[in-house]
Amino acid sequence: MTQSYSFGLRTGEGEQHVSARDQHTITTRDRFRLAVQVSGPPQAPALLLLPGQANSHAWWDGLRSDFEPQFRTVTFDYRGTGGSRGELGVLSTASFAADAAEVLDQLGIARAAVYGTSMGGRIAQMLALNFPDRVSALVLGCTTPGGPHSIKRPREVGRSLARLRGREHTQYLFSLFYTPDWTGAARCSKLLGDDTMTPQESAAHLRISASHNAFDRLPEITAATLIVHGDEDLMNPVDNAHLLHERIANSRILICRGGRHGFFEEFAEVVNPEINGFLHDVS
Repeated sequence: MTQSYSFGLRTGEGEQHVSARDQHTITTRDRFRLAVQVSGPPQAPALLLLPGQANSHAWWDGLRSDFEPQFRTVTFDYRGTGGSRGELGVLSTASFAADAAEVLDQLGIARAAVYGTSMGGRIAQMLALNFPDRVSALVLGCTTPGGPHSIKRPREVGRSLARLRGREHTQYLFSLFYTPDWTGAARCSKLLGDDTMTPQESAAHLRISASHNAFDRLPEITAATLIVHGDEDLMNPVDNAHLLHERIANSRILICRGGRHGFFEEFAEVVNPEINGFLHDVS
């Protein structure tokens, strides 16, 4: 069943809260060192939060605390972001999902709820497909199944993202994430990319997102799934949410009226309680 909401707005600047968190470094199967962050009650169920393309765990700053009364939240910096730097090699959403499984392993977490947004939603799909026993519930935000059946962003959006540079590019990206009612400034957003990344690292992340294709395998997902999306998302059109809903059995869908690609932050006061309620219901 599709649910649709018109949500109240956060004001943006001055309201973010960054939770105190434990910092870890793990070494993966191929000797890559990943920076990992954990916060929330140590004995609570785990919630793995997966950020978008070309972003570190900072994507979740100001948001993860909404989940911490109920969950022990876990993030990690993708290869090429934040504190996870080194030779990147061949990467994919499946390899990042394998990294996520190793993070859970080394933290001693057998199963976790998983919430991924944008590219993080692509990685979450692969985690649920390739490591089904590790995923207790799944939330897919502003994401896509990928492949030829997915709905591409408008051509002009892609052209503008490729053509614009500097401040113009930042402001255009900001307009794709937030509505004009959002009072925060682009410089304060945690969603517009990790500016410590090299061009090579950013390009690698772009290839990871672009090559994702889970469409044929989505019916294999057995975890209870909630799909959330904004209906004015030009970065990743909302029709992709409906594709995911059709392909994943017994999934639920929640559409945010007026939401753009960063709807999960702009409308967090209503979105996050809905997600918490879903995770409570299926746990």
